[in-house]
Amino acid sequence: MRFEVLGPEQGEAMRFEVLGTERGEAMRFEVLGPVRAWRGEHELDLGFPQQRALLALLLAHTGRPVPTSEILDVLWAERPPASALNVVRRYAGALRRLLEPELPPRAPGRRLLRRPGGYLLEADGDEVDLLRFRELTRQGKRAAATGRPETAALRFTEALGEWRGPVAMGITASAREHVQFTAVERELLNTAGLAADAALLCGRAEQVLPALRRATALDPLDEPLHARLVLSLAACGLQAEALTAYEDVRRRLTAELGIAPGAELAAAHTRVLRQEVGRLTSGPTVDVGRETPVVHVAAVRGTAALPPAARPAQLPPDPPAFAGRRTELEWLTAQAGSAAGTAAGGAEPPAAVLIGGMAGVGKTTLAVHWAHRAAHRFPDGQLHVGLRGVDPSGPAVEPEEALRGMLVALGVPAPRMPTGLAAMTGLYRTLLAGRCVLVVLDDAVGTEQVRPLLPAAPGCLALVTSRHALPGMVAAGARPLRLDPLPVEDAREALALRIGLDRPAAEPHAADEIVARCGRLPLALAAVAARVAGRRDVSLASVAGELRDAAGTLDVFSAPGTTPATTSDVRSAFLRSYRLLPPESAHLFRLLARHTGPDVTPAAAAALAGLPVRRTRLLLGELADAHLLTEHAPGHYTLHDLLRVFAAELAATEGVEAAG
Repeated sequence: MRFEVLGPEQGEAMRFEVLGTERGEAMRFEVLGPVRAWRGEHELDLGFPQQRALLALLLAHTGRPVPTSEILDVLWAERPPASALNVVRRYAGALRRLLEPELPPRAPGRRLLRRPGGYLLEADGDEVDLLRFRELTRQGKRAAATGRPETAALRFTEALGEWRGPVAMGITASAREHVQFTAVERELLNTAGLAADAALLCGRAEQVLPALRRATALDPLDEPLHARLVLSLAACGLQAEALTAYEDVRRRLTAELGIAPGAELAAAHTRVLRQEVGRLTSGPTVDVGRETPVVHVAAVRGTAALPPAARPAQLPPDPPAFAGRRTELEWLTAQAGSAAGTAAGGAEPPAAVLIGGMAGVGKTTLAVHWAHRAAHRFPDGQLHVGLRGVDPSGPAVEPEEALRGMLVALGVPAPRMPTGLAAMTGLYRTLLAGRCVLVVLDDAVGTEQVRPLLPAAPGCLALVTSRHALPGMVAAGARPLRLDPLPVEDAREALALRIGLDRPAAEPHAADEIVARCGRLPLALAAVAARVAGRRDVSLASVAGELRDAAGTLDVFSAPGTTPATTSDVRSAFLRSYRLLPPESAHLFRLLARHTGPDVTPAAAAALAGLPVRRTRLLLGELADAHLLTEHAPGHYTLHDLLRVFAAELAATEGVEAAG
């Protein structure tokens, strides 16, 4: 059923789709203030604050799927418990029964819907205060753009009438700091500014003063908004109060940010002093083509106005000798298509991809190469952060340090940089809202390091590489891509690209032996190729013989001129993964060098270590999560040939205690 509410001018109408007859009793939802819901005339008890927070987030996204990762961020800002996904399902089920009590048990419902990787709330334009606010704001923008300031001021004022207090009241303070709620508050503040412009233009400043006072109290450092308050007060004949309002914000800017008022606020002050405040000579500039306004201000309470976000281009150089990985490249491109589909209104959630695998398998190389190939899919830029998860050059990068660098790349000047992880994350995600940006996070050490750096905006893609399985990311909806050693043909191609295409063709058997003795591991192939590249006097047969003679040691896989700390040294790369293991797992890894079978089961490993099978299974899982083992079939683990050599070297130098 569709109905229209005609406005005071011909052609102005609010159109809403009503499905109440299909969904039972009419529903009403509010999120622009306390989180509330009604079925008919009966207000619903929304339960615990976390359940209210879930509903508030769904309302802020009404009609669009909310990724599970974002739900976890709202409900548990710091560290989700192991049972987080089950708790979210229970909250969603309770809300579904609350909204549709007539549903049979286990029925899917028509209000709160499960979507791949998240949830979606279906509601109509007249049922949610946020949707009514947005529709009235759109009508106001159209009126302003077509030279009807009186209608624009009325529509903007009606829109602001839906605003009853801080967004999503009734949930925890930490949940309210989430970027989605601060973004809604920015919409409210932006509409307040547009309302002031239209009201000043038609001489009705008194209509918007209440909303302007509330808006400036919500963001006491938003200079454009305070400039409008100063002008509106003066236009209402309150010149002394206008000058006081200017002086208040000037003191705050000086005390909190160490800056003087900007040009817009200073100009408003000058106009009041000269008593030049009357009607504006031109209306506000409004982009009527966007669903939500473009707000060039910080999304975090307590920060001042920001410039438009810059277009970063931070990718490292494209690896020159990239070979193979065609299946993986196609799969990554499909994920980028999924992210773009979400931005266009598709049902798939925003994509985050986790590229995992053993040391030296080419995770970073794949990520950077694909990022260059796909850069055109992300016209708003590419961010890159080396997180130093296992980098010997320094400790792992803290999330705040990473965010600070990305905010600088997005154009945030030092005086406008927020402090605190939550504030920085909120601003970062707000700057990415409505944009298509690729974020490459290389060498992550844990989920907690990565979670604040993930964009929440549809159309953005986060590409994360790590030697760790990061199950928390996967549980939150990231799509894992495990890299194995190169297929034989791709490994031959990788070798040929580094030493010249003609040499493997002239000595195919020697080339095949080199590939096999390198275990088809890209890092080992690169180290061997570095020994012979540019040396035509060295035959591949002699290199293969050297590898054959060096069986049982990794010395031969160090490129000339490297040190044990360099990334081209295979032993060093393995050692950085090994050093992160707990002592008991490290001991089992050394013991596995003695196992001679093609694979090892928990029972066999338990007999080798003299441990209970249950405990040994957990240790094997830790080794697999660190990509020092591969579980090629349930309960069957294998060691890469070079990792077996490495384990034997460790057993000889650090010792093992076999079962007695």
